[in-house]
Amino acid sequence: MTVLSAQNISKSYGNLEVLKNLSLQIDRAEIAAIVGKSGSGKSTLLHILGTLDTPDNGQILIDQVEITGMSSKEISKVRNENIGFIFQFHHLLGEFSAKENVIIPALVKGTKKQVALQKAEELLNYLGLSDRMSHKPSQLSGGEQQRVAVARALINDPKIIFADEPTGNLDDSTSEELFKLIKQLRDDYQQTFVIVTHSKDIANQCDRVLTLSNKNIADG
Repeated sequence: MTVLSAQNISKSYGNLEVLKNLSLQIDRAEIAAIVGKSGSGKSTLLHILGTLDTPDNGQILIDQVEITGMSSKEISKVRNENIGFIFQFHHLLGEFSAKENVIIPALVKGTKKQVALQKAEELLNYLGLSDRMSHKPSQLSGGEQQRVAVARALINDPKIIFADEPTGNLDDSTSEELFKLIKQLRDDYQQTFVIVTHSKDIANQCDRVLTLSNKNIADG
């Protein structure tokens, strides 16, 4: 089943054309890597697919619902309920505990706090952070912070998770642990991931590699 479909996506910034008539689709429970040279437009594409930016032309469908043309309020709701994000920099709020950071998207969605806290505890247990729930980000290692960010991305049971260089700040061993976790989430929960990465090791372990070049994208 197709979770994400993008058709004829184009994007320019002034006179700089970044993407041109780009099309792709991502299936449920697929781990897809987007690779390409620096400046090829990988992050721009990820932001457009994740509704953080808008294309100049084209259509994006998430779970067969077209989101291009929606109002900003409608897109925000779709993003909150259907999309998870994992970034290179974790963007955890320093004044909150791990568990409090995880529940923020659920509270935005309107989930009752007690229900959100219970779900956060389940996710953090699953991710091996049962003894770190009350710790603040400054008290966690880089790998632990990234796992908290993974739990936050999962809290609303998204249809798809976008990860922008999720291992960029981690050492090789911790990067491998994080990717094993991504594969485990795919296997256990049928979770779908689109990962922008410079790491050939990570890309080669994904189900599919999409190479962005010359403003367009192709398998391989």
